[in-house]
Amino acid sequence: MKNIALVISDFNSEITSKMENNAEKTASSLNAKIVKKIHVPGAFEIPFAAKKLFKDKKIDAVVVLGAVIQGETDHDIIIMNSVSQKLMELSLHHNKPIGFGIMGPRVTWQQAGSRALEYSKRAVKTALEMVKINI
Repeated sequence: MKNIALVISDFNSEITSKMENNAEKTASSLNAKIVKKIHVPGAFEIPFAAKKLFKDKKIDAVVVLGAVIQGETDHDIIIMNSVSQKLMELSLHHNKPIGFGIMGPRVTWQQAGSRALEYSKRAVKTALEMVKINI
């Protein structure tokens, strides 16, 4: 059994709470155990929490969940570029896979709602597939 951890953004919690529940179901169905969960205020804070989890030797992979919704400015693009780059750096530095389940940029509320379950499922599956490569 592989041990994974979740980092969940509470911003847009109507969407991310569904993602969290679905990630738990997916992990269970794939015989993986969620050993830690950290909730953070928004997507920008995800790398800080992920860094803590990557350092934990009993965690095989980290799955991150969030929804960065398009607004009237380029804020969603800036956030997603920053967060995705930092998460990739952390994953490579700690030699542990990450399941990237953060929607955005340029996603609408309606799109995020309809894609939430698929994103969370894919993030967990990808993390577990990458654990196999990391042997």
